[in-house]
Amino acid sequence: MPTLIESNEHKSLREAVAAFAQTHPHTTNAEDNTRLWQAAAKLGYIGVNLPEAYGGGGAGITELSLVLEELGAAGNPLLMMIVSPAICGTVIARFGTEEQKREWLPPLADGTRLMAFGITEPDAGSNSHRITTTARRDAATGDWILTGRKVFVSGVDIADATLIVGRTEDARTGKLKPCLFIVPRDAPGFERRAIDMELNAVERQFELTLDDVRLPADALIGDEDAGLLQLFAGLNPERVMTAAFGIGMGRYALSRALEYARERTVWKTPIGAHQAIAHPLAQAHIDLELARLMMQKAAHLYDAGDDVGAGEAANMAKYAAGEACVKAVDQAVHTLGGNGLTREFGLARLITASRVARIAPVSREMILNYVSHQTLGLPKSY
Repeated sequence: MPTLIESNEHKSLREAVAAFAQTHPHTTNAEDNTRLWQAAAKLGYIGVNLPEAYGGGGAGITELSLVLEELGAAGNPLLMMIVSPAICGTVIARFGTEEQKREWLPPLADGTRLMAFGITEPDAGSNSHRITTTARRDAATGDWILTGRKVFVSGVDIADATLIVGRTEDARTGKLKPCLFIVPRDAPGFERRAIDMELNAVERQFELTLDDVRLPADALIGDEDAGLLQLFAGLNPERVMTAAFGIGMGRYALSRALEYARERTVWKTPIGAHQAIAHPLAQAHIDLELARLMMQKAAHLYDAGDDVGAGEAANMAKYAAGEACVKAVDQAVHTLGGNGLTREFGLARLITASRVARIAPVSREMILNYVSHQTLGLPKSY
């Protein structure tokens, strides 16, 4: 079970990542982002959650979320950490064949290869049960043929492959069931289109089209009949890591506001001495700390193998972190006043970026729905 006090190993890891992150300036372009990713991977941070037998650190989502939080707190949150090692790496490590593990886990751990993750569709949104991307078998060759569309897929342009959530038909019942497939970036019929986002982020968002994409039989991850279990094995870490993403961003914004509030003097008094400034910043800190506790609980439960308990805690952590992040960024910008909107102080870009923690990978409203009927036992409205 998780403890409220971090172990010495976790404290040391946190300090090491923080020191590393401070030596790298804020990444504003793809080249800087790639260099930061590779440097972090060289130190073992990117693959800290992956099995040692395949080049990883042999730790868990607890440690990976700690790494992402500290990178974010220094102003360099690596969004693809949520996707490549946390979702894709975890799914392959837990359910992949020996061949898939040997092919993908070592390069994911050392940062030489990345994977994207495609689940959201234009007409499905939060309702993953309505996914229409389908996979059918070619009876003559045994190949899979995928057809469908995905939207808001991060980093497809820099990923070597995308883990696509599709649906296969149960021969016995005729019902469609979810399955996961590794789709190489250069697969014929696999096309991407960049979405024109106002979000100021290095990682770009894409719409994907799969037009009869032919894949070998071994592109399927794990067991065709266990697709739902495998899917949620990746979604729980995604929620934990999104919480870490939000907490780190909130901590960064808060640190900039505190620095300003200590130094900015009006009427011979630092503005941080005034309770109208100090109290909202203190509240933002409290909210971030509370969100971190739930995130740590969720990560510990997941690493302990409690997928059900981790699902509940991960959703709550993601909700709490999203709210705390948005409030911390808003208060930080407000503390700086006009300076909070200048490029020099770098907070204005976070106004949009902080919304990501609220919206993705699942909206706060859907989390409230989950807690309402899964935790509290209330009837579903949908």
